[in-house]
Amino acid sequence: QVQPVESGGGSVQTGGSLSLSCTAPGFTSNTCGIHWFRQDAGNPRAWVGSIRDDDSPTYRVSLKGRFTISLDKAKDTVYLQMNSLVPEDTAIYFCQARGGPSCTDVYWGQGTQVTVSS
Repeated sequence: QVQPVESGGGSVQTGGSLSLSCTAPGFTSNTCGIHWFRQDAGNPRAWVGSIRDDDSPTYRVSLKGRFTISLDKAKDTVYLQMNSLVPEDTAIYFCQARGGPSCTDVYWGQGTQVTVSS
């Protein structure tokens, strides 16, 4: 298993959309799931949402309705579609993959910057 790799970050204005990708070969078909986090300046990483195999994705309550997570097993890729972005969404977004018998093996991607300007 290799480190997950995020892509798709960038800069948008308030109200815009971005789609992030997390390619994680070997992780997208296990039940441990792929998880999105974000970290802005001065704050710890905060959970954004998760998807596990064929289960419905789960989201941070405050983001539900604007963010959508989907999974393409054929491409070993998880997507984070972000709509109606606001400056408070500015952060580095990280993908986390988990593995092992108890899902305690944790692998982080390098992160991708999302900047939303007013």
